[in-house]
Amino acid sequence: VTPISGGPSEKLGIRAGDKIVKIEGETVAGIGIKNGDVGKKLKGPKGTHVNVGIMRTGEDEILDFEIVRDKIPIYSMDAAYMVTDEIGYIKINRFAKTTMEELRTALVDLNKQGMKDLILDLQGNGGGLLKTAIQMADEFLSDDKLIVYTEGRAFPREDTHAYIKGNFEKGKLVVLIDEGSASASEIVSGAIQDWDRGLIIGRRSFGKGLVQRPVPLPDGSAVRLTVQKYYTPAGRCIQKPYEDGVEAYRMEKYDRYASGELLDSDSISLPDSLKYRTNVKGRTVYGGGGIMPDIFVPLDTTYASDYFSDLLRKGITNTFALTYVDQHRDELHGQYQDVNAFKANFSVEPIMADFLKFAEDEGIAMDEEGYNTSEFAIKTRLKALVARNLWDYSAFFNVVNVLNPPFVKAVEVLQDGTFEKMDLAHSQFK
Repeated sequence: VTPISGGPSEKLGIRAGDKIVKIEGETVAGIGIKNGDVGKKLKGPKGTHVNVGIMRTGEDEILDFEIVRDKIPIYSMDAAYMVTDEIGYIKINRFAKTTMEELRTALVDLNKQGMKDLILDLQGNGGGLLKTAIQMADEFLSDDKLIVYTEGRAFPREDTHAYIKGNFEKGKLVVLIDEGSASASEIVSGAIQDWDRGLIIGRRSFGKGLVQRPVPLPDGSAVRLTVQKYYTPAGRCIQKPYEDGVEAYRMEKYDRYASGELLDSDSISLPDSLKYRTNVKGRTVYGGGGIMPDIFVPLDTTYASDYFSDLLRKGITNTFALTYVDQHRDELHGQYQDVNAFKANFSVEPIMADFLKFAEDEGIAMDEEGYNTSEFAIKTRLKALVARNLWDYSAFFNVVNVLNPPFVKAVEVLQDGTFEKMDLAHSQFK
């Protein structure tokens, strides 16, 4: 098990690595028992009770827990931690109802730790609630600055402005995006870029910015009609073109791979007609669908191999890391008082032979060429998963982000003077 933070299991003291062997006295461990069946037995109405038997490493007897079923919190913030004494990092995976509470709590905590600069990671964030996107942008924009507007042929323009004092309206800000960043992510990154509030680093975002309204039909069904599009403060349409038909629209993301856009910025065609100017400094930015980053970072294939892909696909690294921590948890906590001490001093070298043997036992034959290509990534991910099972996902990203080129670039530009040379307006915000 890996208890969800804040969930009923964690509150009772159930740990990552514990094994559920009984539910209501019935054995649920062994051949033929599926995880889905176990999940169904655990679920039930809020406030009802379920009795589980847990096997824990170091304990000879089954541990009995009576869990009071409750709403399972699903968080939208994967990580929040200090990269350096002055640089904070926050990763958001979607825009949900709880996102702003999570974000504000993280910002307050990081500010207390001395954060002056922030890296906001929206890579792979496919969007979510419009209201949350507006509130998030408002955390970084001051006064009544325009955040986004909508407009359509039969619908007048509707503007949405910042209206509250945010927790990070000053300080250097970098937003990370990629081809998986869409909708709400594009509203936030577009507003940050157009107001010269921060730098956008990564690759062109997805390009999803339509407002649709349901139209009921006589038979009770409904169709969703596109009535407006989203525009950034400088007037750029977020939505990528779809005039060439449904198939072309669906394939556009894959066409980026084929054209080389994800690997080389020179492969991106940007005619003058797509040029726009930012609202404060008049910097050149581009429309045409999606948000074009200020600093392009290509897709990294340095450590790619079939061997590494097989390890990930079958969950070999995850399973090994969980078992290892389960067997050495107290020892590791005694040796490393926090994530930073672990990151600086823990090495996976002593356990690599066991890991590779485990992989072979699980059907992943050793591939010397693939291993040599992916060795650094395999070892880093294994170390990161050990950290996650010892602490949390923030610990995981603290370790694994060395494999995240846009993140590495963000830290670099915040430290080497590049940010200051980009002629932004962050220092002018009140």
